[in-house]
Amino acid sequence: METTIDTWTTASFREVADCRVFKVREDTSIRVGDGTISTFFVVESPDWVNILALTKEHMVVLIEQFRHGTQSLIAEIPGGMIDSGEAPEIAAGRELLEETGFTAGRLIPVGKSFPNPAIQNNTIHHFLALECEKTHSASFDDHESIGTRLAPFQELEALVHNGDINHSLAVTALYFANRYLRDENIIT
Repeated sequence: METTIDTWTTASFREVADCRVFKVREDTSIRVGDGTISTFFVVESPDWVNILALTKEHMVVLIEQFRHGTQSLIAEIPGGMIDSGEAPEIAAGRELLEETGFTAGRLIPVGKSFPNPAIQNNTIHHFLALECEKTHSASFDDHESIGTRLAPFQELEALVHNGDINHSLAVTALYFANRYLRDENIIT
């Protein structure tokens, strides 16, 4: 049995909140199939980057920081917002350096995804950073307090499986990085 999937067109929109790092937009939309009118809310955000960073010894650079949404410390990978007019590759190198003090020998785009297309309009660009070295001290934004630790790459999937790493965007980056590393025979 074939199902027809409804689509919507936006008839009008208005900003309802400016929350510093994102805006909330209210859309009035019309369902194409039958003309039903409904209201939807969209979180407008700049695009993001995250970086699975590996040292020459195949250690993964992990970070841990307090996340207000879950009111808990979360183990994840470096990342952040792309500044206006900034290329994703530049943002990835900048965020890696700012949050960890590590610099990549090679920075490879390995994929991109939508963080939450149900309510968000942005894209996250996933990068693999190879041959990373600690070259600077971390330089945090005003509201950041980040710890850094290294973990063997071979243990990363176990850290996801046992719940030590449960940030969905970090897990997605791991998928893309794993695929690239296997396809290129860098790590088997």
